[in-house]
Amino acid sequence: MYQDYLKFYPDFPIKGVNFVDVLPFMQDKEVFTAITRDLGALCASPNVVAPEARGFLFASPMLAVCDNVKNILTLRKKGKIPYAEGDLVQVNILKEYGADEVFFRRSDILAGVPDGDTFRLTIFDDILATGGTAEGVARALNAMTVEKDGRTYRIEVTDFVFLVELLDLKGAERLTPIAPVKSLIRLAGTDEV
Repeated sequence: MYQDYLKFYPDFPIKGVNFVDVLPFMQDKEVFTAITRDLGALCASPNVVAPEARGFLFASPMLAVCDNVKNILTLRKKGKIPYAEGDLVQVNILKEYGADEVFFRRSDILAGVPDGDTFRLTIFDDILATGGTAEGVARALNAMTVEKDGRTYRIEVTDFVFLVELLDLKGAERLTPIAPVKSLIRLAGTDEV
């Protein structure tokens, strides 16, 4: 049923790319609420990391409708997130279109819910293509520690959750050595499986 809402745009944003548009899910309140609950149910941790823009468009409503999601950590493009000195973290990533960078604040991790001495995080995004963004962010997070009230916390990416996985691009193969990959819709070419 969900796949019926997807729209496809060939050769966008560059020739050879078949763009999968997930924004039509936001045009039906009942479907959007259902998909939000289904995505939230896949998240293994209460702290969800979501890149802009569609990632946090779909992740943010999980706070309202999913009891297991307690905090959203947003990944932003350069110049889009205010920060205090020492709070901003830059992550270099390699996407299907080339090199890029995203940023987040350490304080946003600390606003989440720790499990003992660890902040466990689910990385969520709308589309899993080659997995470059998710891999770069997961590796950076897993290598970090954060401090709060004199206590040091490890970071652990517990899982990756995607609205749509493009199977032909094999992004899950890149990510599963780090953590399990879960996808609500899986597409081979333009066919749902």
